[in-house]
Amino acid sequence: MATKKGKQLAGETGVCYLVGAGPGDPGLITVRGRECIEAADVVIYDYLSNPELLTWAKDDAELIYAGKKSPAPKQEQGSINQMMIEKAKQGKAVTRLKGGDPLVFGRGGEEAAELKAAGVRFEIIPGISSVFSAPAYAGIPVTHRLYNSCLTIFTGHEDPSKEAPAIDYKKIAVADGTKVVLMGVENLQKICSQLIEHGAAADTPCALIRWATTGGQETLTSVLDSIAALAKKKKFRAPAVLVIGEVVNLRNDLSWFEDQPLFGKRIIVTRTRRTAGILSSKLRKIGADIIEIPTTRIEKPEDEMEFGELVMDAHRYDWLIFSSPNGVERFFKIFFKIYKDAREIGGAKIAAIGPGTAAKIKEYHLSVDLLPEKSVAESLADAFEKMGSSIENLKMLWVRPEQARRVLPDRLNAAGVILDEAVAYRSVADTDDITGALQRFKHEGADIITFTSSSSVEGFLNLKLELPKDLKIVSIGPATSRTLKAAGLEVDIEAKEHNIDGLITAVEKISRQRRRR
Repeated sequence: MATKKGKQLAGETGVCYLVGAGPGDPGLITVRGRECIEAADVVIYDYLSNPELLTWAKDDAELIYAGKKSPAPKQEQGSINQMMIEKAKQGKAVTRLKGGDPLVFGRGGEEAAELKAAGVRFEIIPGISSVFSAPAYAGIPVTHRLYNSCLTIFTGHEDPSKEAPAIDYKKIAVADGTKVVLMGVENLQKICSQLIEHGAAADTPCALIRWATTGGQETLTSVLDSIAALAKKKKFRAPAVLVIGEVVNLRNDLSWFEDQPLFGKRIIVTRTRRTAGILSSKLRKIGADIIEIPTTRIEKPEDEMEFGELVMDAHRYDWLIFSSPNGVERFFKIFFKIYKDAREIGGAKIAAIGPGTAAKIKEYHLSVDLLPEKSVAESLADAFEKMGSSIENLKMLWVRPEQARRVLPDRLNAAGVILDEAVAYRSVADTDDITGALQRFKHEGADIITFTSSSSVEGFLNLKLELPKDLKIVSIGPATSRTLKAAGLEVDIEAKEHNIDGLITAVEKISRQRRRR
């Protein structure tokens, strides 16, 4: 069983997992594939595997790019094979992450053969192929009872070292059903001409789908004798899937992904590397093209011993106050190292700032006794003060980050509360760019940027990135907005509900405003 502690999935010795990363949407990787990423000591990934999948890797995992994107220097297949073998023979768990499915024009079979010959244990984890996922996200079923009952798949880019081409266009041209071509953009004119020359109807409907299943998806539709010229005119580049057949006409009725409210909007998500996923996932579900820029990472507090002692004494307090999901996670990680039973927390009541923090507490099967109307420290202080003199001399433990506003402790102390503060973690700047997100932002820009905390603002500013002139800034709440304004940035919209769902609502609202303009 996979664990994030780095235990291998299949024993003590080295092993290599050939993992299909899926077509692009991180949500389309298999559960088994994610387990292999989380357990890997080494992740070797290619150009078509979404780099955001790397955020699931262990903090100390070695991440190696083995892409073959032109015009970048190419990694020769032989060196990739040797790298996998050497790493595995060092006793490491190696995950070879390949876009789509490793055995569908992915050279996974060749890599498996090399591993077998070298005596390295391996496992093949299938992935969702763009053969059918790309058309599906474009509203095109590759098979349909009323149109066809067979499917032909072929590559548009054969191995140049072959003495003779293996693709028989004469047979493919007259074959019934849908035809799907992978890696065919560079040779598109030749492919279409060969099919027509050997008997395919020139007016056969076609679709080209680029960066399928992501917010950057583009779809071109035409007919067989015109699709290449249209692609050239539109400067349509790889990676793309070509679909040929009558099923393409169903796109008019079945298109769904490109009709999502945020489709075509590129949105920057600034959070810690470990917590960006929830917001990103929800935005992707409504069509957004996400660039995750982790601005901070969570580290242990400087005095972890003191934090542990306060956690150990949690049962001595009348109230436990949590102000973030990270604090909850850090608290219970220590708590369950000390105690084996949640009942050891005693009779302490629990307060949380925000539904996200409350949801994290409930993951530990504990109820939240106090949740303020607004997800800010002022609102929680108001809620406690409404209890009047009954809170005087109560002992409370506030689980907080290293840097925290003093609003809550100042008001609780003024109300007579005996407050202890447990520093659970600290946020430090994250300047690593393991996913290439910074470069992508610099070259492609974005429509909207989201900030979920003051620390995410400060972390982003530390990156010293130039903001596009028309970039819209969305803030999760007043404290974050104050930090943005203090830095000289204008907040275009602030979430009414200061949580992830409220932030998404604000993003949708400003996106609609921009469309109307």
